[in-house]
Amino acid sequence: MAAACGRTGEAGPLARPDWETYFLAMADLVATRSTCLRRQVGAVLVREERVIATGYNGSLRGRPHCADVGCLMVDGHCRRTVHAELNALLQCAFYGSASQGSVLFCTTLPCLDCAKALVQAGVRRVVYRDRYDDAHSRAFLEEAGVRCDAFDPPAAPAGRE
Repeated sequence: MAAACGRTGEAGPLARPDWETYFLAMADLVATRSTCLRRQVGAVLVREERVIATGYNGSLRGRPHCADVGCLMVDGHCRRTVHAELNALLQCAFYGSASQGSVLFCTTLPCLDCAKALVQAGVRRVVYRDRYDDAHSRAFLEEAGVRCDAFDPPAAPAGRE
């Protein structure tokens, strides 16, 4: 059947990405919507392998973006934007989706403020690719019972590079 629809490679049918790779690739795409000049972050909130919300770091709805007027820097952080993780949670609130029991896939480890929001929203696991310069956020998540995993991409099958 795969050959009939053209889904074959040199070694046979093409492999599908695992769920973590799939959702982190989505987070990368979501990050391209970011309007902050300093950092582009994407987040995908998932329950039972279904996306329930996405978020990127950007300005408040209807307000100027960093890309248009510059970042609003306070103590080394841009305060004009809402972080990607919080935006995903706020999408749940705005559209009436429960975040309890969900998994967050994020391009960057959440900061401490976002970690607190994720705990309060009932997120059970965070999967991230890049570290964030915050000595407390990961420990805070884990102490609150939220599993926190750095993404470890699966090895490419032999013969495929």
